[in-house]
Amino acid sequence: MRMLASFIYTTILAAGAIDAFSTNTASSHIRTSTPVVFSSAPSDLDSSSSSSRTLDDIKDDLIRTCSRSSKPLLDEVRTIVRELEEKAEDVGIGQASAISGLLAGEWELVYSPEDVTRSSPFFWAFRQAFPDQSDEIFSITDAIPAPLKEVGPAYQTIELNDAGRGTMTGTFVSRVKVATLGGLATSMMTTRGTITGTQGIDAIKIRVETTKPEDSTAVKTIFGPLGDTINEALPPFPSGETLERVKEGSSLVVMKTTFCDEGLRISRSTTKYDDVFVWRRKGFASSETL
Repeated sequence: MRMLASFIYTTILAAGAIDAFSTNTASSHIRTSTPVVFSSAPSDLDSSSSSSRTLDDIKDDLIRTCSRSSKPLLDEVRTIVRELEEKAEDVGIGQASAISGLLAGEWELVYSPEDVTRSSPFFWAFRQAFPDQSDEIFSITDAIPAPLKEVGPAYQTIELNDAGRGTMTGTFVSRVKVATLGGLATSMMTTRGTITGTQGIDAIKIRVETTKPEDSTAVKTIFGPLGDTINEALPPFPSGETLERVKEGSSLVVMKTTFCDEGLRISRSTTKYDDVFVWRRKGFASSETL
């Protein structure tokens, strides 16, 4: 079973790793945008109590903490997230994320408790298929130091459609940039899935379907002007189907979002609930998808 898990995992990562040995182009540096985090909380919230922080205060504190040059400890982030969730519940902001419509849009990862790749639902599904082997397998690639391997930024694009009877369906796309050898080779590790419905008012069910290293610089270098066309034509790996063969039901993951407003989102995998992922919005969904 461990050999099978390793085979699936390395197959997914292979194309990205191959970049490191198949291109000698100039380095492509990762650049992350810094969008404004919009707040739906009034600026004078709780102004009557100097000892109580406003929702804006807590959100700003969370972003500052997550954006530090030295990565904060998970416990520190959890403490601020807990305060944020309690304040948001008190004032009635950011709740019912699965049905409010605010979950839809494009998001950029601000904080991940582990390697940035773990924000992808593929890795959540992989853990469900291989509960006893996954951490050991992940640790192998996690141990590769920079600049041999650098990960990030990470993005998620969520499209939702009202399916009626209080539930949502749609599509989910996770993109994580992976660079090797100081940026000489890069690709966007892209997992695509289907949102099959909601679970309660703050969780969506995602069925992982495919995973593919997109926009590979190795392919562009080797094939020149045909690189973009070939990148598009390369078939994705059927990661969901493959994981289902290992363990039925493993390709279906549940993402619970305990806070989501116009600018900030706090999400978790229900199987590792203590691990919090902090996201900030890059864009809103088009009106046709809501």
